[in-house]
Amino acid sequence: MPDMKKKYNDEVRAALQAKLGCKNVMQIPKLEKIVISTGISTSAERDAFTEAKKHLGEMTGQLPVITKARKNVSNFKLRVGMPVGVMVTLRGNRMYEFLDRFVHNAMPRVRDFRGIPKSGFDGAGNYNMGVSDVSVFTEIDPDKLKYPLGVNITMVTTAKTDDAARELLKLLEVPFEE
Repeated sequence: MPDMKKKYNDEVRAALQAKLGCKNVMQIPKLEKIVISTGISTSAERDAFTEAKKHLGEMTGQLPVITKARKNVSNFKLRVGMPVGVMVTLRGNRMYEFLDRFVHNAMPRVRDFRGIPKSGFDGAGNYNMGVSDVSVFTEIDPDKLKYPLGVNITMVTTAKTDDAARELLKLLEVPFEE
C-alpha cells in the first residue's frame, strides 16, 4: 500500500471526520482521481505527441492517451479528429504514489517555490493547477526534452465544498501558499 494511502486511511480520515462533523464514514471527502494533461499546438511536429506521451508515461507509470479535437475551429485550422493533446487518468494506488512523488519530490524542485495557489478550486471541491516545466519531475531527464512541455494537474475529490477539499489536500501534505 502506498505511504500516502496509508496516511489517508490511518490519520486523515479520522481528522476530517472530526473537523467536518461527518456522521457517516461515506461522507468523508476522499481523492477520487488525478488527471494529468497537456495540450500541444496543432502546428507542432508529429513527434511532439509521441515525446509528450513518453514523458507523461514516465511521470505517471501509466500509458497516456492522445486526445482528439471534438469540433472544428477555423481560426486555429483545427478539424474534428485532429490530435490536440495527451492525458492520463490515475486512480487507486497509482494516484496516491503520484501524489506522494509530486508533493515530496517535484514541488520542492520548482524554483522560488512558496506553495501552490489557493485559487485553483472550482467551486465543486476539485483542484486544478499547472506545472510550466515537467523537468521538475525526477523521472524525466531534462537533456532528452526536445519540446517544452507543461502539464495541467486536476485533483478530483468527493468533497462537496472547496473548504472541505482544501482541508483534505492540506492533511495530505499538499503545500498551499500562505
